[in-house]
Amino acid sequence: MKVRFAPSPTGSLHIGNALSAVANRNFGGAMLLRIDDTDPARNVPGGEEAILEDLGWLGVVWDEGPVRQSGRRERYREVLERAGLRFAGLSPDGLLPETVEYTDHPWFIGVQYHPELKSRPFEPHPLFASFIAAAVEQSRLV
Repeated sequence: MKVRFAPSPTGSLHIGNALSAVANRNFGGAMLLRIDDTDPARNVPGGEEAILEDLGWLGVVWDEGPVRQSGRRERYREVLERAGLRFAGLSPDGLLPETVEYTDHPWFIGVQYHPELKSRPFEPHPLFASFIAAAVEQSRLV
């Protein structure tokens, strides 16, 4: 069995993360330590070091890692693109996908923001209005 622990490098572990790390280690098998550093805005200088120090204090020893999730970004992107996802919108720094579309589907779109929350009954967000129109059209075809 393989277990993983994937904290974000935002500073010292909080109690929930500490308990998860100890529990995962005690399940047995190999433990992978993965640093989930994919949101640069949340990462803090010294955050990863603080996590490693806290895990040492807790007596948690990992078998693999630490592996940084950001180092796998291109790998994931390639797999998703081969599966038919198109990255239609990226964060301003070009690192994080914010909008994806499934090319073989008439109206699938995934977003990191919530256009429905910007919609009003008589003033829908354009993306939300387009989604509803496509859904209605698709229902007529079925």
